[in-house]
Amino acid sequence: MELFFAILFSGFIFVLFKLFPRFKIDTFQAIVVNYFVAFLCGFLFFPFQLTKLVSVDFNWFLHAISASVLFIGLFLIMGISSQRNGLSSTSVAVKMSMALSVMGMMFAYGEDAQWMKIAGIILAILGVIGMTVQPSEEKNEVSSAWMLIVLFVGSGILDFLLNYIQHHVLLENETAFFTAFAFGMAGVIGVCIGFIRWMQGKLQLSMRNLFAGILLGIPNYFSIYFLMKAYDVLQWSGSSILAVINVSIVIIASVVGLIFFKEKWNKIKIIGFISALISILFLYLAA
Repeated sequence: MELFFAILFSGFIFVLFKLFPRFKIDTFQAIVVNYFVAFLCGFLFFPFQLTKLVSVDFNWFLHAISASVLFIGLFLIMGISSQRNGLSSTSVAVKMSMALSVMGMMFAYGEDAQWMKIAGIILAILGVIGMTVQPSEEKNEVSSAWMLIVLFVGSGILDFLLNYIQHHVLLENETAFFTAFAFGMAGVIGVCIGFIRWMQGKLQLSMRNLFAGILLGIPNYFSIYFLMKAYDVLQWSGSSILAVINVSIVIIASVVGLIFFKEKWNKIKIIGFISALISILFLYLAA
């Protein structure tokens, strides 16, 4: 069930980002609000876990801050990229970052460098490149392609970090507390950035952004919570869990983008998408 809910909530996030422009939602404001909502989710849904004694030492706090910075930084870029580069391209860039996570696990945990795993990593990179290619009539958006590269690298680092935290930093029943705390810190960072933008006259508050942030915060919290719970309760390797979750999200986001948002796919994008799917199959079999 942890896998199913991680896939469900993560896929819903991409769809919400795509809908924001239609309702004139300020992505930044919605993201900042979303983190405080996610913070509250931890206390509302898991009060028993959060009342337990938690050993918050400097190492624990440092990892929480690192995760919070990646949360808000990648989320901001993800929201803008979903609108500029398309839902499918953004989701593939984020989810194919598992190739970097797998490499990190191979080196950190001494896993065997199997040929199938290496081939999967190469195919994943080729898949991201293929999915980032813009049709000729969209050349004016080429400047946004850097977002996909940042999401690819940053998301890979975040996936590995969360896996490491779950296995080497957290004690039993600390997942809910850590997730809520990290989201809360991300919200504080967002408020600081927002205050600077407000002082510069670049930010106008709106109730519709508050509502959008509430809708975004709930699935965002549970997408991370269930991912970390999957790392904790399943007997699979971390790379296998990532493979199953990521390929499912890529399929959902791509189909939704193609059918409901009429995103255009050229031959190179189709080849990149197929390469991405094959790469996850290879990584799953080699896990």
